[in-house]
Amino acid sequence: MIIRSHANTGMLHLFSALVACGLVAAILFVGRTIAIHVEQITLPSTAPELFSLKNQGLAFQRAAARAQDVLPLYGSSELVIPPVPEKASRFFRTAPTGFQVSPVGKLGATSLTILQKFGALSSDLRGKNVVISLSPEWFLVQVTRWDWYKGNFSLLAASEMTFGSALDFQLKRDIALRMLQCPSTLEKSPLLEFALRRLASGSWLDRVFFCALWPIGKTQIALLELQDHFAALSYILHDTKPTPRRHLEMINWSELVAQTERKTADQNKNEQKALDLDEQIAPGRRDAGFLKRMDAAPGWIDLELLLRVLARIQARPLLLSMPIAGQSYDQRGVSRKARESYYKRMRAVAQRYQSPLVEFEDHDNDSAFLDSQEDHLTGKGWMFYDRVLDDFFHGRIPPI
Repeated sequence: MIIRSHANTGMLHLFSALVACGLVAAILFVGRTIAIHVEQITLPSTAPELFSLKNQGLAFQRAAARAQDVLPLYGSSELVIPPVPEKASRFFRTAPTGFQVSPVGKLGATSLTILQKFGALSSDLRGKNVVISLSPEWFLVQVTRWDWYKGNFSLLAASEMTFGSALDFQLKRDIALRMLQCPSTLEKSPLLEFALRRLASGSWLDRVFFCALWPIGKTQIALLELQDHFAALSYILHDTKPTPRRHLEMINWSELVAQTERKTADQNKNEQKALDLDEQIAPGRRDAGFLKRMDAAPGWIDLELLLRVLARIQARPLLLSMPIAGQSYDQRGVSRKARESYYKRMRAVAQRYQSPLVEFEDHDNDSAFLDSQEDHLTGKGWMFYDRVLDDFFHGRIPPI
């Protein structure tokens, strides 16, 4: 009788524990569902905004990827600096031509962090238009700026990409080899580091180990996604700006570009005069160094990995490559002929992966296109970007 009583008590405790776990799971599921619904209905407010949670998480990015009237734009500090009204997120805030632009990025973002976001979003980007703004600086330095990478690394995106099924093993292996060059980003996730090392190995035994880790990895991702959704819900409840009223209008792009060009030229007069006083170096004197840095830049490896990911998930990308600050490079002794090598290589990479590219090479020597820091767009530069974004969204840029 005593044994039977203990057995009944144990069964009762087990049943109670199962009921409690079921209730917790149900509450979390309902909470996640509510959070996703709120993310979708508040998208007109959050899509044009650029904030840390949007860059580091996936909830807001996924909502934008699923929306028919939102164009995701990924890039770096040019999305933040300077805060001009022509910036795409501001210009398209009221959807004047039928869509909003959703920017994702911050200082130091590069192809290596962007591709992890795309690999994580995977099926949500299938058949979706997406734009990537490329900075020449990524391709003109001989070493990877790991401090930039660390500042943009997302454990959620990296884990989702690694344990997801969208990318093949060879592509994951190539990405893992690059990610493992910055082990400090993996210190807080031994599981992810172990998984990446198994992928990087490439041996059949390590692949078996990786597959064995898959259920644990997916569990970790589920927890990280819950945190992301609840953080997104908190942001929406406390920090969301009022929803902008949509305002359709006919845009005369030629007139707008001309107006912005005149305004930018006036703003740059004083800066240009100061630039003209700088010491000149003989044209072409530093071409060899420029070409050496460009050829050795690991940014090209990361760009190809990015384009391989986009091809694998069947997204529809557009590459926007900011021009080199030609006048400044002329004064530094780097000739236009040497700079042309950069544009040719960029075109070759884009053509290899059948990705449409707008490189703005015609503005290489246009001092009004970039600001005084030489790696951010002016109002004029953004107006050219805006026109291309509008053409791309409405299908006026044919695929290669």
